[in-house]
Amino acid sequence: MKITNIRFERATLELDPPFCPNWDPTPRRTFAATLTILETDGGVIGYGAGDDMTGFDGYEKHFIGKDLFDIQEHVRALETITFHAGRYWPIEVAIWDAIGKAKNETVASLFGGAEDSIPAYASTGAIMSAAERAQSAVAIRNAGFKAMKIRVPQTQLDLGIETLKLIREAVGSDLEIMVDLNQAWRMPGDTRKSISVETAMKFVDAAVDYGVYWIEEPLPMEDVEGLKKLRGRGTRIAGGEMVRTIHEINTLIESDALDVIQADVVLAAGMEKSREIARRANARGHVFTPHTWSNGYGLAANLQVTAGIGGAPFIEFPYDPPTWTNERRDFLMAKPLTVESDGLLHVPAGPGLGIEPNWSYFKQPVA
Repeated sequence: MKITNIRFERATLELDPPFCPNWDPTPRRTFAATLTILETDGGVIGYGAGDDMTGFDGYEKHFIGKDLFDIQEHVRALETITFHAGRYWPIEVAIWDAIGKAKNETVASLFGGAEDSIPAYASTGAIMSAAERAQSAVAIRNAGFKAMKIRVPQTQLDLGIETLKLIREAVGSDLEIMVDLNQAWRMPGDTRKSISVETAMKFVDAAVDYGVYWIEEPLPMEDVEGLKKLRGRGTRIAGGEMVRTIHEINTLIESDALDVIQADVVLAAGMEKSREIARRANARGHVFTPHTWSNGYGLAANLQVTAGIGGAPFIEFPYDPPTWTNERRDFLMAKPLTVESDGLLHVPAGPGLGIEPNWSYFKQPVA
């Protein structure tokens, strides 16, 4: 079966009220998504999403006419293109979606089929007062989640500690709590410097008193020595979601700079390479559980890979109502992913990724 065409459909969802994530100084009033559509001469069509795919035009020639199932060749081509251009891993997602459909198997089963569900943590994004976030923690627990992640602005680390205190008072030990300081990368134009190792260390030491499961991105990922100083202080250190090369993530793994490896399969590592990343991480006693904050297709791709290769203690589930809901995150999909009262994110049962686009936003391929 040969790849015959690659094209993109773009759509934008208006956000009212806006979403105000910790990592972006500008409130988000729209949410854009790019659907990657990969067609074959066998009539099988694969879909992917994650990056906006800007600048990919002209690179289609490296895939069209090639065998759909030659995944190693496709991954090598994407690695060479990524060096010169953008993060184009949604192409690989679409390829795996098509392969799964052609074989009538889920991608998770093609990757080993180790699990069919993973415990989800509600990954919040907005900054709230300590009391408001504690109230939201109660709602998250009541919705079935067994864990949640909060964001802490770098200029208000005391707010983070107060928030942890009030969450623990509100839910006790019912929830595992992760904390994300968002210090590893910046949005375009955001020139703020990261906090210092000393400041990060003080925060880690204070947060440990509240039984934090991990602290994410307390420093830039290139500060390997600083990250190593934060490990072993009573909680796990997590990061690596947006690294650009396998060499970068392998350096973090082999240097034992992190306890939790979070390379996103649609933004950083790709699906096939994530197998290698997980093996390397596990061999050194670390955990692989990827970042998933792009859109529903990105979440689904990360879920399929993680479930296939052996699971994780938790998988990220972007969720922070009322400004970040399943429906907003997954607007490009016919049906949003959900976490039920069991607290698990289940692998969709259909072949490939098990999900289909919301064609009210996109031009549907001709059968």
